[in-house]
Amino acid sequence: KYVIVIDASKGILYYVKIIQTRMIKRGIQMIKFLKSFSVLSTAGMLLILLGGALVTKTGSEDGCGNSWPLCEGQVIPSQFTFEMVVELSHRLVSGAVGIFIVILAVLAWRHLKTKEVKFLSFLSVFFLIVQALIGAAAVMWGQSDFVLAAHFGISLVSFASVFLLMLLIFEIDQKWDTKSLFIKKKHRLEIYALIIYTMIVVYTGALVRHTESHLVCGDWPFCTNSSPFAFGDYNLNQWIQMGHRLAAGILFVWTLVLFIRMVKQYKSNKVMYWSWIITLLLISFQVFFGAMIIFTVLNLGVALMHALVISCYFGMLSYLSLLSYRSAKWEKASIASAEKTTNKNSDISLIAKDNI
Repeated sequence: KYVIVIDASKGILYYVKIIQTRMIKRGIQMIKFLKSFSVLSTAGMLLILLGGALVTKTGSEDGCGNSWPLCEGQVIPSQFTFEMVVELSHRLVSGAVGIFIVILAVLAWRHLKTKEVKFLSFLSVFFLIVQALIGAAAVMWGQSDFVLAAHFGISLVSFASVFLLMLLIFEIDQKWDTKSLFIKKKHRLEIYALIIYTMIVVYTGALVRHTESHLVCGDWPFCTNSSPFAFGDYNLNQWIQMGHRLAAGILFVWTLVLFIRMVKQYKSNKVMYWSWIITLLLISFQVFFGAMIIFTVLNLGVALMHALVISCYFGMLSYLSLLSYRSAKWEKASIASAEKTTNKNSDISLIAKDNI
């Protein structure tokens, strides 16, 4: 209708150009929105993690009784206690952030459409639901301390999924170089092993929290510095506490050793270089806040920082694992391509011989 000009071809080209420009502008606006929304969603996941830690550390697990999703069987309780406010606030924040994450996953799936984005979008929603169901089951039917300790680990995986989705969204404009990075197989395996071991350490830390073993050892780094090897005098809670300290110490040393090797090997790649610097700083802060829990006699702020830092540390390891997966995928594709080329050349040689 609108291409009624002397040179119809120019009119058509001009019309198409307008459409393309509008689509590009909309795409740029959507990416900007997704970046901001993903940051808010990731921050919200951290709030959920901290809220869960706050509920446990203040003994507010039964603040709403055994009623879920209602509180004491009511939408708005008639009477409020401190524990009820903490538990109810955690539920409200979790519900609001859950809506954010579902919206983020749908928009990312729809507009970005890469396999990594689709997979992480699914994981974000899936583990959010699993996390909510485990929390509901703990309220309604109760769970043992050893089962409840796994709740924080699942929450970490849920956070890592949203965190990685955010990083993928920020990778779109390619302001940092990840395509040129290739991580060797032996280093990839070490990164995978480290993140699996981190989950074990996180579980032991959550077990300390749920069994109320924070202050069963009055000294640091040993349970009793004056008699550091008096293992025969330990009770179950002290074994849990010291087992966590040992596991955390190994995690720190392992991270330090890997940091030295990775920075030396990949210092020319800024993403790898700075990722490992941030990872080392986070595990160092984690050890510091872990010790400060003892020295401050379980100060609430220090304890929450302890939970926050390990969440960020796990998020960084998750990103390094994603980079490792990409390298493995690229290596596999390269080998397959090389084999295909070799076979093709062999076939050509055979045909040439037959012709001779």
